[in-house]
Amino acid sequence: MSQWLDSLTGWLSANPQWLGLAIFLIACIECLAIAGIIVPGTVLLFAVAVLAGSGTFSLGETLLLGFLGGMLGDAMSYAIGKYFHQNIRRLPLLRHHPEWIGSAETYFQRYGIASLLIGRFIGPLRPMLPMVAGMFDMPLPRFIAVSLVAGAGWSVAYLLPGWATGAAMRLPLPEGFWLDAGIVAGGLAVLVALSFNASIRDQRHGTRLIAGLSLVALAGVFLGWPYLHEFDQGVMTLVQEHRSKAFDSAVVIVTRLGDFKTQFFLGGLLTGLLLLARQWRHALFAGGALIGTALCNGSLKWLFARARPEVLADPLTSYSMPSGHSSASFAFFLVLAVLAGRGQPPRMRLTWVLLGVLPALSIALSRVYLGVHWPTDILAGALLACCVCAASLTLVQYREPLRAMPQKVWWLILPACIALLAFFAMHSLPKALLRYQY
Repeated sequence: MSQWLDSLTGWLSANPQWLGLAIFLIACIECLAIAGIIVPGTVLLFAVAVLAGSGTFSLGETLLLGFLGGMLGDAMSYAIGKYFHQNIRRLPLLRHHPEWIGSAETYFQRYGIASLLIGRFIGPLRPMLPMVAGMFDMPLPRFIAVSLVAGAGWSVAYLLPGWATGAAMRLPLPEGFWLDAGIVAGGLAVLVALSFNASIRDQRHGTRLIAGLSLVALAGVFLGWPYLHEFDQGVMTLVQEHRSKAFDSAVVIVTRLGDFKTQFFLGGLLTGLLLLARQWRHALFAGGALIGTALCNGSLKWLFARARPEVLADPLTSYSMPSGHSSASFAFFLVLAVLAGRGQPPRMRLTWVLLGVLPALSIALSRVYLGVHWPTDILAGALLACCVCAASLTLVQYREPLRAMPQKVWWLILPACIALLAFFAMHSLPKALLRYQY
C-alpha cells in the first residue's frame, strides 16, 4: 500500500495538471457504494490534499472538487439502490459480504434522514447509506438536500487537514513550529483517545473523567502558551497567507454566530424553551453549562490579560485568551449534541458530539482567519467548554441518567434556534465587515 501510494503521489507531483481530476475521482470513489469500502479513500484524499495545498490549488478549489466528487458518488450510489431495490443483495460482493449492507440498512431504518448526516462521517457506512436510501425509495429532493449538507461538512473535515499540511510545508514557518505543532496534536490525540474510550465503554464515571482530562489540558494550555509562540505565529502566518477577500463575507457571517449577544440570547432561548417544555433537568444541564462557561471565560480572560494578534486594522480592545467565541459556540453546540444523544448507544452519542463539534470548530477557526485570536486562544476556549459541559452533565446525572427528550420538544427547539442564529448572522453584516477588515 505504501509503495503504491508513493508512486501515485510521485506521479501526480510530476503531472499536477491531473491533480484536480484525482481529487474529484478519489472523493467520488470514497462515497461510492461498495467501492468506498474496498478502496482506502481516506488515506488517498489526505495525500492528494497535501499536494493541492503545496501550491497547486487554493483551499476553495480543493474543497469544491472534493464536494462535487462526493456528490457524484452519492448520486451513483442512490441510483444503484433505486434501480436494483431488494435485488441488490444478489450482487457478487454483497452476496459474499451481507454485513456491509446489513449494518447500513439497520442504521437507516433506525435513524432515517439523520443517518445520512451522521453516517457520512462513519467510514464503513458512508458509501452504503445513499444506496440504502435509494433501495428504500427515499424521495429524491429530500435525499439531495441532505446530501448537500452532509457533503459540505464531509469535504471540509476530510480535505482541510491535508491541504493545511501541504500549505504549511511550503511556507517558511518559524523555527520550532513543527515541534510545537506535534506537542499540541499529541496532547489533543491523547485527550480524544481517553475520552473516546471512556465514552464507548459507557463507563460509570466517564463524564467525570472527561471533565478532569479537559481541565488538565486547559491548565497545560494556560501554563504553556508562552512556549507555544512559534506554533501561534506559524498558524497565523499560514492562515493570513491564504486569506482572501472573496471569503471574508462568509467568514464574518460564521463568526457572528459566536458573538456574545448571539450566544447570550441563544442560550437564553434554549434554556427557556426547555423550561417551557418542562424538561427541568435538561434545562439545568444546559443553563449550568452555558452560564458556567461564560463566567469561567470572563474570569480567565481578566486573570491572564493576553493581548490579541496585531492583524486587524482596528484591533479590538478586549483580551484574547480564552476566546469567548470559541468557548460559547463549543458550549452551545456540545449541549445540543449531548441532549440529542441521550437514550442512544455510545457510538451514536459520540457521533452526535462529532456533529456538534463541526459548527463550533468553524466559528472558532473563523477567529483565527480574521486575525482576532491566536490558535491557542480558541484551543483554550474549546477545552474550557468541554470541561464545564462535562462537569455540568456529571452533576445533573449524579442520581439518575439524563433521559432522551420527546421528539416534539426538538421540533420546538431546533426551528427557534436556527431562526435566531440566521437573524444574528445577517444583522448588521456591513458593520461587521468594516470591523474585521484587513
